Amino acid sequence: MFRAYVPAALAAACILLSGCSNRATAPETTPAVVSEGGKLRVPDKSPLRTQLVVQAVESKQAAHALVVPAMVEADPARTIAVVPPATGRIIELKVGLGDRVNRGQPLMLIASGDSAQAFTDVDKARDALDLARKQLERAKAVLKAGGEATKDVETAQSAFEQAQAEYDRATTRVTSLGGSAGGKGTARTMTVTAPISGSIATLAVAAGQFVNDATATAMTLSNLDNVWVTANVSENQLGQIAPGLAADVSLAAYPGEVFHGSVQFVDNVLASDTRRAKARIVFVNADGKLKPNMFATATFQLPQPAQVFVPQSALLMNNDATTVFVETAPWTFERRAVTLGYDEGADARIASGLQAGERVVVKGGVLIND
Repeated sequence: MFRAYVPAALAAACILLSGCSNRATAPETTPAVVSEGGKLRVPDKSPLRTQLVVQAVESKQAAHALVVPAMVEADPARTIAVVPPATGRIIELKVGLGDRVNRGQPLMLIASGDSAQAFTDVDKARDALDLARKQLERAKAVLKAGGEATKDVETAQSAFEQAQAEYDRATTRVTSLGGSAGGKGTARTMTVTAPISGSIATLAVAAGQFVNDATATAMTLSNLDNVWVTANVSENQLGQIAPGLAADVSLAAYPGEVFHGSVQFVDNVLASDTRRAKARIVFVNADGKLKPNMFATATFQLPQPAQVFVPQSALLMNNDATTVFVETAPWTFERRAVTLGYDEGADARIASGLQAGERVVVKGGVLIND
C-alpha cells in the first residue's frame, strides 16, 4: 500500500506561522495491484477490476486446418503424347490447339513412304492369298474326283495358311499406321486418329510440315473429365497427410467457391529442391472449370485430440515463455507458463499448462504484466 506524507519541514512551518498543532496528511490511495507471495491480487477499489475480463477456458475437439499451396494438373493416365507412327509429310491437319476431339477422330493425314510400302505389301499378300486359295480348291476338287492328290492337297493347304498369315501381318501393319487395307487412291494416306477423347493440350506441327523424327511428339491430348489438384506438403507436415483425408480447394479464378474432395494418394518421394511431397486430390471436371496449371489453395482438416482453447489476447510473453494469468482465488492471479499447439486464428490451442474449467484473464492481462 502506498501512502503520501507531508514533509516534516512543512509541518514545522505550519506550527510556527499559524499555530496549528495537528500534522496534515494526504488521503490514502488504493493500489491497482498488490503482490502477495508470488501472486497478484487486484484490490476491491482497484480501477483494474473494470478493465480485466476473466473467463473459464473450455476443452474441445476440433480439426486443425492445414493450408498449403496447390496447382491443377491433368491426370497423367488420361494424357497421351500423339506421335506419328512413321515419317512423312503432313498433308492435312484436322484439329487446332484447344479443340475437343472424340476417340477415333482423325487428327492429321500424312503421306509416308513407309505407309506406301505397307499398302504395297498388303496388295502383294492379298494376291498371293487369292492364288493359294484357288490352288487349294483345285487340289480338293481333284481329290474328290478320285484322283490320288492327297499330297497335293496338303501342300496347297500349307501354302494357303502361309499366305493367310502374311496377309494378316501386312494388314496389321497398315492398320497400325492408321490406314485401311481396302483403301484406294488418296485413302491410302496415313491417318493419325485420337486414341482417347479429350482436348488438344499442345500442338507442335502444321500442315505441309515434314515429320522426320518418328519419336517426336506432334501433339498432346488430355482428357480433362477428371483432374488432379496437387498440393505441395512440407516435410514436417507430411506425417499428417494420408489417403482419404478430407480436403477443400479454392482457386483465384472462382473467389468464394470451394471444391470438396479427399486425398487419393501421397508421393513416396520428396522433391529434393523444395523438400515437399505431392498430395493429389481427384476432382470430377465435367464442366471444365478446373484447368491445368491453375493456382489453388488446398486446406486439409487434420483430426486433433481434445485440447484447451484460449483467446490470443490471453497470451503474454514473459522472457522466452508464453504465459497466462490464472485466477486462483477471486481477483487473485498467478502467472503460469503454457505450451502452445496450433494457432487457430483468434484462438490458440494449449498443449499443456492449463486444464479445462480454469479461469484465466482473457482481456487486459497486459495491465498486470510486469
